[in-house]
Amino acid sequence: MYSTAPLRVNELSAEERGVYETLDPARMPDHVAIIMDGNGRWAGMRSLRRFLGHQQGAKSVQLVTETASRIGLPWLTLYAFSLENNLRRPRAEVNFLMRLLRSYLENNVQRMMDNNVRIRYIGRTHELPTEVQERMQWAAEETRRNTGTTLTLALNYGGRSEMVDAFRALAAEMARTGRKMEDATEEDVHRHLYTAHMPDPDLLVRTSGEMRVSNYLLWQIAYTEIFVTERYWPDFRGVHLLEAIAAYQRRERRYGGLSEAEAEPIPEDAQVTA
Repeated sequence: MYSTAPLRVNELSAEERGVYETLDPARMPDHVAIIMDGNGRWAGMRSLRRFLGHQQGAKSVQLVTETASRIGLPWLTLYAFSLENNLRRPRAEVNFLMRLLRSYLENNVQRMMDNNVRIRYIGRTHELPTEVQERMQWAAEETRRNTGTTLTLALNYGGRSEMVDAFRALAAEMARTGRKMEDATEEDVHRHLYTAHMPDPDLLVRTSGEMRVSNYLLWQIAYTEIFVTERYWPDFRGVHLLEAIAAYQRRERRYGGLSEAEAEPIPEDAQVTA
């Protein structure tokens, strides 16, 4: 399912190319999701205002996205703004983040076009300010014909609220079609998730060293490999994405099964002593 868009490995930096050349092309992930964490702490460590950390974090978004597009990563999903951010952060900070999102879209659509990147969104985006929604729609329309990396921004997003929305939509569908809820399958739920059009993440990256998933893609990461780095998001670059992919490739994905080394026959007459 890897992207059919031409690779642009020659555009990687020397440092990025050094890591990329160690990767197995046959074991590249289709979908990488990232929890972008640490903007405020990055700023605090430098005695800077929090908003400057967010500004630097926005630069990281574009740099990481460009590396993803150069290596042909089909799907990159970034946790940009959670429901909890909207409800629990100071209103002045939320307003700044909305202005920053508008500015990011306005200033980076041309770079997305140059890198064959298509932008989409997941979350309760209808609750965002009207002027922000208009910029989002504009950017999505401008980039919709691009065929490389799909950059998805999770905005006003929460994993639990996504499942609530999916269950509501499924219940309405079943009432309309006459099906019974006890006949519902995992596939029925999947069809109503915000992410129904994309594969589940193969790799989840979290910056800033925090060991939690923070209500992010709860349904989708059931068998996702998790990579945590101490690096704050404003310092995260394309080479660090490649390092995370290298760590991913060193793992054996089992999906609840056993490796060949672990899979041994159990004799029919094996005694149960527990």
